Amino acid sequence: MQATLKETLELIGKLDDSTGDNSPRARFHNYLKTYITEVGQLRDYIEESIREKDNQYSKAFQDLVNHLGSFLGFDVVYGRYSGVKSEIGFDGHWISPEGYHIVVEVKSSETYPIKTATLLEYINQLISENQIPNDKDVIGMYVIGRPNPEVQQLKNAIIAENRFQQLRIISIDSLISLAELMNEYDVNHEDILSILKPSGPSIDPNVEIMIKLASQQGPIPEPPQPPSPEGEVNCWITPVRDEDEETAAETIQKLVGKHQLYGFGERTPGRKLIKQGDKICFYETGNGIVAHATVTSSARKEIRKEIRNPESYPWIFKLKDPKLYLDNPIIIDKALRSQLDAFEGKDLNKLWAWFVQSTRKITNHDYNLLTN
Repeated sequence: MQATLKETLELIGKLDDSTGDNSPRARFHNYLKTYITEVGQLRDYIEESIREKDNQYSKAFQDLVNHLGSFLGFDVVYGRYSGVKSEIGFDGHWISPEGYHIVVEVKSSETYPIKTATLLEYINQLISENQIPNDKDVIGMYVIGRPNPEVQQLKNAIIAENRFQQLRIISIDSLISLAELMNEYDVNHEDILSILKPSGPSIDPNVEIMIKLASQQGPIPEPPQPPSPEGEVNCWITPVRDEDEETAAETIQKLVGKHQLYGFGERTPGRKLIKQGDKICFYETGNGIVAHATVTSSARKEIRKEIRNPESYPWIFKLKDPKLYLDNPIIIDKALRSQLDAFEGKDLNKLWAWFVQSTRKITNHDYNLLTN
């Protein structure tokens, strides 16, 4: 059984910028290279690092993001945790076999000002020291763990300063999804590079398109969901993603907790089958199951002002008896996955996000485990 990130860090010791082959930092990097070789394992570690608030986990998150770069086909130079005047303060420097460079700035969940000038200066210093050949073959990329108001300000700054060709933003969930696509489909490093190169201030929309395409012919296809016998209770899991102006937690708190309703999109699996008496649980992307409720109506098409972008989610159904545990999520880690019917016979270390990337019917056994 794979050790948790917490167990691993306790054995490694306190991460810092000390050098040497036996430093905690070096041991952690070697551990990741040797033992964290599947995308599913890396997703588990990254999600754990984001949930924890301690500075040790923020440093681990930085290293995990860089390790993810190697999954995408880059040669990775790990940056320092804390800047010093004698060294360039980048978090990561990813070098493509194609000769392209990505200078990475990692932001976990803290809220503090993000200045575009800082990352641009790192790029200029690397060019000055001939570690990057020129400013045509490099971009700066912010990897965001949790959205916060500073991220929207950063996007606005990139637009206002016309830095589209120099700076990019991607959420950690979308970056992991790229690695999963590369691992499971006919997607190579050059494809990944073409997505990461400039086209707009945020990479997430491009990744979401790929995820939607992949979900139609995924490694574990969504089985047909025929109508259940009359009176049978169905159980559902549905993902809720962070949006630019509203986090997944805020959406769940508002719709499930306060208004006791929810909306599906035109192509959401199961929207025609969900009915009164069914049970549904809500997965906050990158976190865990954070709420569940009982369905009290079939989905009917209507526009509700309570829903952000109501035209995109017009199939409304009502809920009762909502239970919210946003601060105490049920984590879908390897230990829990080993108990779920949905993962029977599957390699628990490999890609597992298929289970939470779209709405799906689950067994009553799995529903009870996921909602504790």
